[in-house]
Amino acid sequence: MATINANDITKHAEVIASDGQKVGTVDHLQGTDQIKLTRNEEGSHHLIPLSWVSEIKENQVMLNVDATEVKNQWVAA
Repeated sequence: MATINANDITKHAEVIASDGQKVGTVDHLQGTDQIKLTRNEEGSHHLIPLSWVSEIKENQVMLNVDATEVKNQWVAA
């Protein structure tokens, strides 16, 4: 499995769950192991762990968990 370079994650990149659903947009990296997402429709920021990132494509961060799991486990920030 390829090593993910957090520096390749760009602000405003789309965050795509393993089932193809967009779950958010990158706001910035928080610390060394989390991605902070921009505010969602409810006005909340959420944090997801870098360990969920499977691949970084051009302006997209692909996750190894599906959208349901992301929304069940992300942390409000």
